[in-house]
Amino acid sequence: MRRITFLLVAVAAMAGAVAFLAPGTGRAEPEASPVFVTSIPPGYRDWKLVSVAHEEGNLNDIRAILGNDIAIKAYREGTLPFPDGAIIGRIAWAYVPSEENNKVFGRAQSFVPGPPPEWYLQFMVKDSKKYAATGGWGYAQFDKDGKPAAEAKLTTCYPCHQPIKARDYVFTRYTP
Repeated sequence: MRRITFLLVAVAAMAGAVAFLAPGTGRAEPEASPVFVTSIPPGYRDWKLVSVAHEEGNLNDIRAILGNDIAIKAYREGTLPFPDGAIIGRIAWAYVPSEENNKVFGRAQSFVPGPPPEWYLQFMVKDSKKYAATGGWGYAQFDKDGKPAAEAKLTTCYPCHQPIKARDYVFTRYTP
């Protein structure tokens, strides 16, 4: 009798452990929030200019930094953190000398936008709940054909922006 009682207790304990450790049927697991934006915001070419920049080194590009109306309002008012709905975009081109302009100037001094680099379009989208894991920002990068970059490429965005947390992870300052 003791053996049967011991066996029943052992089976019940094992069944309880399996039930406790296995995910329950119908129990929703919290969905991981995506940290990457996969579509180009419509109308971004009509946004206002935030600033321009020249990146040297491996990038060697010139870029226009744009903001949607929410981002521009926050920039102008000095609002940090940026409010949800703010989107900051970057369009980049190769940094090339202008032979035409340099002929007029008589020396090499003029540089203009050349062809776009492979990943010419980037966005930061502010949604403090959806992108909570990355400081409230979702990141996007698109090639010349409008195709989004692979997630592996985008995993470098947030770590790069972390040192400027005090500016809500945004590199570009507003140029009035």
